[in-house]
This record gives sequence, C-alpha cells and structure tokens, in this order.
Amino acid sequence: MTRLILTADSSSAGCVVSAGLADLVIATELRMVWGPPRSDAELAAFLEARTTQGPDSSWLYSQPRQRRQLFGFKDLGLTEACERCETVELWMGTEPNAQLVLIWLLDYLGPRAKTSRMVLRHVDVSLGEAEPARLAKSKFMGVAITDDHLEVASLAWQAYRAPTPHAWFNLLGRDLSILPQLRRCVLEMLEELPGRTTGLGASELRILELIAAGYEHPFRVFPHFQRRVFDYWEAGTILEKLALAPVPAVSGLAEWPFTLEMYDEPERYERYKESRLSLTALGKAILAGTEDFSRHNPIDRWWGGTRLTNDRLWRWDPVLLVP
Repeated sequence: MTRLILTADSSSAGCVVSAGLADLVIATELRMVWGPPRSDAELAAFLEARTTQGPDSSWLYSQPRQRRQLFGFKDLGLTEACERCETVELWMGTEPNAQLVLIWLLDYLGPRAKTSRMVLRHVDVSLGEAEPARLAKSKFMGVAITDDHLEVASLAWQAYRAPTPHAWFNLLGRDLSILPQLRRCVLEMLEELPGRTTGLGASELRILELIAAGYEHPFRVFPHFQRRVFDYWEAGTILEKLALAPVPAVSGLAEWPFTLEMYDEPERYERYKESRLSLTALGKAILAGTEDFSRHNPIDRWWGGTRLTNDRLWRWDPVLLVP
C-alpha cells in the first residue's frame, strides 16, 4: 500500500520528495490567488477521473505518466486514488495559495475526508523553500480530519468564492484555530485588496517601495519582493500593470510581457534585464499618501470571486472594509 502526500505546488512536492517523506507526492498546481476563479464544474473536473482533459486540467498532470502507472493511479480521480492508498496526507504550506488549496480540497472531499487513512499535517513552514535535510527531521503534527475541519474549510472556501469580500472579512470574527494557518491567510489576502488611500494592494505597493529604495532593475526587485501571496511570474505581471497603465506609477520598463518565452529570446531578455526602473510623479505621490492609482487608471482584476473595477472597488484598511 502507498503513502500519498498532497501538496499545493511542485516546489513543495519536490522538497518533500527530496526529504524522502513519502512514496508518492502530487502537487495540485492550481493558483487560487490569481486571475478569475474557475467555475465549480471546472474545479470538479480537475479532480475527477481523467478522460479528455488537457494536460494541465487534471490533478495528476504534475506526475509523469509512467510514475502514475507504477503506483496504479493511471487516470484516476482524486477520491478513487485516495481509496487505493494506505494513508493520504495533506501537506499545505503557510502561503495563502496553499491554504486556499487546502480549504478547497477539504470542501470537495467533505465527509469522504473523515477516514482513518486521511491526515492533515500542521505544516508551519513554506514547504517550497525548506531544506530537504531539515524537512526530513521535522515533526509536523498529524490530525484526523473531523466535522469541525470540514465546517471551517467549507465556510472559508465559500467566503473566498463570494462576489464580495464581506464574508471573507467576517472570518476574522470566527475561531479558525482548527486550521492553524488560515487566519494569517485571511489577513494576507485582505491586504491585497486596494488600499483605502492608494488604490493599490500590498504587493503593488511593495514593488513601488523597492524601486524607491534604489532597486532599479526587475531582477533586483523580484528577489526582494518578499510577499507571500504572489509568485515570481505574477510579480512580473504586477510590475507591468504599474508601468504600462495610462498614467503609470513606474517608468523605464523596456520589454514585456514577462513570460517563459522571453527567456528563449536573448535580445528581449536582455532588454528586460537592463530596464532601469524609476517612480513617476504618480508613483511618488502614491507612496507619499497623496494620490490614488485608481483615480487615474482603469482597474479590472479579480480577488477570489470578487471582480474589482473602478466603480466597484472594494478597499481594505486595518479597521474596516468599504466599497
């Protein structure tokens, strides 16, 4: 029988494999913090038995086919695969995306998760950044999944998928301790809503702060980004939106879009690499607290199930949530 570990991303899965902690580790590789939300039907199809889905539309696509066959998984759905394993463990790191994957999986599995073979590990590190040798010695407490886990996870998942951030904000008034990293996730996601005075989320402001501090090239900005919500590629897109807006907050970006294809085109890559970034007058005023990015530029982005636009710009400050 097989010990299966589920993680949120391939970096986390790779570290767990290198630490020798499981027979099989599978990453879901879904980004819940970025872009429009997938429909319930799309998410369900992602976890069901693989039939005609594309290569990135199945929970198993992060594993080579020959390895899936070795463990008898082939094109199974998640629930069927879990039934074939001696133990199934949910190892979700502390990053918001990992916690969102956790509440989604618990909501999907529902009562099926309350089996003696399914365990929730209380991971308190960023798995993708952990040293395998140290990870191998870690003793993350494992707990059986109960109705209380499922109730909190379902409540939080539905709140994140709601068309306004109200229900997510209201989670702060509940006891979320049964999922130890969830409260931090709630706060970090709220901070990515447009600020009450700036119109920008915490990650957007962080990029402006780094450029103001003298990090003038993109590849100097990214290593110091240090926001846990968005990944490397998403940070590149955030920079582009700040630099390519009708009234930009950043100047000097010499090439775009920032994609994997750029790495295969040396001239474009060099232009991007050598971009000399600086703040515009608007960028400086935003950091000074005297200007609002949304007063000068169109806003159209997703935050969970909420579509943020100029006429429906939900804002966050540490005291209250306002439309």
